[in-house]
Amino acid sequence: MLNILSIIGPIYLSIALGFVATRQGMFSKVDGQVLGRFVLNFALPAMLFNTLSQRDFAEVMNPHYLVAYGVGSMFSFAVGFGVWRFGRQRSMTESGLVALGVSSSNSGYVGYPILLQLLGPVAGVGLALTVLVENLLTIPLGLAIAESGETQHLSWQRTVFQSLKRMAQLPMMQAIVLGFVFSVLGVRLPEVLSKTVNLFAASTAAIALFVNGGSLVGMRVLGLIQDVRWIAMGKLVLHPLAVGLMLLWLGPTTPSLKITAVLLAGMPMLGIYPLLAHRHGKEGFCAAALLVTTVASFFTISLILWAMGELPGWHV
Repeated sequence: MLNILSIIGPIYLSIALGFVATRQGMFSKVDGQVLGRFVLNFALPAMLFNTLSQRDFAEVMNPHYLVAYGVGSMFSFAVGFGVWRFGRQRSMTESGLVALGVSSSNSGYVGYPILLQLLGPVAGVGLALTVLVENLLTIPLGLAIAESGETQHLSWQRTVFQSLKRMAQLPMMQAIVLGFVFSVLGVRLPEVLSKTVNLFAASTAAIALFVNGGSLVGMRVLGLIQDVRWIAMGKLVLHPLAVGLMLLWLGPTTPSLKITAVLLAGMPMLGIYPLLAHRHGKEGFCAAALLVTTVASFFTISLILWAMGELPGWHV
């Protein structure tokens, strides 16, 4: 049986370390903001560029996987947005962030290590496909909606234009575009530049989780449980269920890719979720959602693995 605790344990410890270090005064809230900007402007773009540029573009062109994961993710996105915006009468910004949270997974830092032990090297193919969907669909859409919620004095056309313009200026988005260009052309960076990018990419996970932990200091986590639990259910239950049903409906796909899609959809939300919410002042709320979802995912991932083991056609 896969020892999930040994893989996701470091995530809990990294978040806890950030919380303790900030609580004890070794780092301040301002220090955490500085580290967060480093992740968003340098480390994360480096990681995204590496993920996309170092894979053959042809290997990510699996239509069934892309459609199943894309439609399942967008269904979760729409439900999350609709419940928050129209059911709970929350702001456009908060609704966009909730939709992002229930539809975008921590595929690189939690999902891939689990899949690597379960499937071996083939796990990289599913990761590349998932990154393609997330970085071209759910993440940009969630960020655009969140941005539009703070520009309500403009016409909707102007709001969309301004949101897209700001997104295009983000190093994260520029790295995604550049990564796909390198992948399509089959170009590789010179060794010196490649090693430099690798150094920055390697720092993404630890710093992002450390900052997440620090952002929890001084906030009332228990006061957010009522809201956070719905986000956790959307991410850990609705998202993998929607992707799994789409795979069943679309028909033949290799067992390894079916397992990859459902497991990645069942992961906690992306680790930089609170950092993306920082510019909107919602980092505490999103950090609480990330923490609760990460803890709860230990049990839901175990349940997903057991369920897939009982289904015919889902064995590797």
